[in-house]
Amino acid sequence: MILGLTGAGGFIGARIIEFAVGQGHTVIGFTRTPEKKIPGCSETRRFSLDEKVDVDGCAGIIHLAGEPVFGIWIKAKRQRIHDSRALGTRHLVDAILAAANPPRVLVSSSAIGYYGDTGETETNEDSPPGHGFLPEVCQAWEREALRAREKNVRVVLLRTSVVLGPGGAMGVMLPFFNLGLGGKLGSGRQWMSWIHLDDEAALALHALQHDDISGPINAIAPQPCRNEEFTRALSRVARMPAFLNVPAFVLKTLLGDFSHELLDSKRIISNRLTASGFTHRFPDLDTALADIAANWNCSK
Repeated sequence: MILGLTGAGGFIGARIIEFAVGQGHTVIGFTRTPEKKIPGCSETRRFSLDEKVDVDGCAGIIHLAGEPVFGIWIKAKRQRIHDSRALGTRHLVDAILAAANPPRVLVSSSAIGYYGDTGETETNEDSPPGHGFLPEVCQAWEREALRAREKNVRVVLLRTSVVLGPGGAMGVMLPFFNLGLGGKLGSGRQWMSWIHLDDEAALALHALQHDDISGPINAIAPQPCRNEEFTRALSRVARMPAFLNVPAFVLKTLLGDFSHELLDSKRIISNRLTASGFTHRFPDLDTALADIAANWNCSK
């Protein structure tokens, strides 16, 4: 298959390219800087709101592009988060709808932020959206992706959780643990849903290749964990104590509304992963973190 990939230069995109090429696919990378070659891509094309997107020749597209959520949510940051997802997806889907030979499938990234704060409730793909900034962004994001159905394109909404691997969220967290500054956030009782980078990449390709998969699917490991459980596990990987608890009021003061992403509970499960035939390589936290420790210098 000739696969188009937006966000090809990112943390998740690089692993998808590696897996796709290993399976014999040809990857066309879409990026804001197409003059820079991306390892594994047969060619690069521009992905920008200022220019028409060229999807010619792509049998399927995996759409990952979007402004990172991490950071202080000042007004400009919020606008970039929204526009890069909702308007960026609209721009891509407009190109798909205008194509003489559109791709057969669009796997469009979304996020479990769709569900908001779930508290102690187990939440799956059939659950309603939550309330607040990110749930609203996710709903707008998904609405734009689903327009591709107007041209009989199969659309999969990959609602991604925290992706654990050599980089990404781990690249932010580990330096604090290595300095002995790691610890639970707030009460530590909030639920976290996560997925190993390899499973995230494998699931994106799985969704691309299986015609019976459509609509939302939660990209998560089988069992969520509480923040305090995650903290203990990461402390073992970093071989450093994690005794510094960060009170909720400190996070709220320093990070404003972004603190909800760290303090809200996300007890997300999936009714569709197993039914789709997908098998996790890293189904539990200990094996996932052990693999990351073995393949990445956790002391950096």
